[in-house]
Amino acid sequence: MEHQEVCRMEESGKLYYGIKEVAERFSINASKLRYYEKEFPTLQPKKNRSGDRIYTQADIDHLTEIIDLVTRQKFTLPGAREFLETRDARRRENARYVSKLTKLKGFLEQMRADLDD
Repeated sequence: MEHQEVCRMEESGKLYYGIKEVAERFSINASKLRYYEKEFPTLQPKKNRSGDRIYTQADIDHLTEIIDLVTRQKFTLPGAREFLETRDARRRENARYVSKLTKLKGFLEQMRADLDD
C-alpha cells in the first residue's frame, strides 16, 4: 500500500471534533460520514450527551484510511471493509508472534546470564 496522507485536524488542542468539522475537512457531507459509519463497523465515533457525534483523532485517522481505499485506490465498500478486517487480523497475529518472541528472548538472555555467573 502506498503512503497515504494522514488527515490531521488543525492543531487547536481539541480532543474531539464535530461531524461538521470532520465533513468539511474531508470535503464531504455529514450524511456520507454517517453512511460510512453504517458500512464500516470499526468506525464508531462516540456521541455526547445530546447525541451529537464526536470524532477523535483516531476516528479521523481511520476515516482517512477508508476514504483513501474507496476514492484513491478504487476499492468497493465491501472490498475496503474486507481489506481492513484482514489487515487488522494480520496485525493481531503479528503482535502475538512479537510477544512470544520477546518472552523467548528474555528467557534466553536470562539463561546466558545464569551461565555467565
